Amino acid sequence: MNTPDSRPGPRSGATRWLPLAVFAALAVLLAAGVWLSRNPDREKLPSPLIGKPAPRFSLPVLHEAGRLISTDDLRGAPYLLNVWGSWCPACRDEHPVLTRFAETKRVRVVGFNWKDEHADALRWLEQYGNPYFVVAVDYEGKAAIDWGIYGAPETFLIDAQGIVRWKFVGPLTDAVIREQLLPELDRIGSQAGAPAAGATLAAGTAR
Repeated sequence: MNTPDSRPGPRSGATRWLPLAVFAALAVLLAAGVWLSRNPDREKLPSPLIGKPAPRFSLPVLHEAGRLISTDDLRGAPYLLNVWGSWCPACRDEHPVLTRFAETKRVRVVGFNWKDEHADALRWLEQYGNPYFVVAVDYEGKAAIDWGIYGAPETFLIDAQGIVRWKFVGPLTDAVIREQLLPELDRIGSQAGAPAAGATLAAGTAR
């Protein structure tokens, strides 16, 4: 006796082509990311945050379990927010430049550790040195969305009133600091004698 064939029939054309379409979309996104990373003018991309209040966050402090740091805590003096991760090769290239600048004590340098493992971030700073006044940690990357962060390193200058004044995408260089950052600091009237790199915030946050 003949019985109906229980095997699934041939997939429809749309279903058959779906995996290829997904692969093609992912390839396009990857190519776009590579193009942006190689584009020499990517740091010139305008930021909609310039001239506006810095997006608020309240994030864990890397070196002090249970402690949070917020944008409200940082107001009152200018600060440089530097986005980095232990997984980021360009951050390693930038680090000596950032360290030299932090040692001038011209302005507080605040670390924004992005999508990193806690132990990896600590080990990275132990190996290469900690130039940061304090390090805020965005483990899941949710706060970074509000800041428009799409890569590392990225650096923001925020004035004493909490207004974003400058943004740079890519690793800082001595030339960028000299030609862009320092003039911007002069314009916002950066206060002399900002806390030294590695100094504490209130009860002590940077180690």
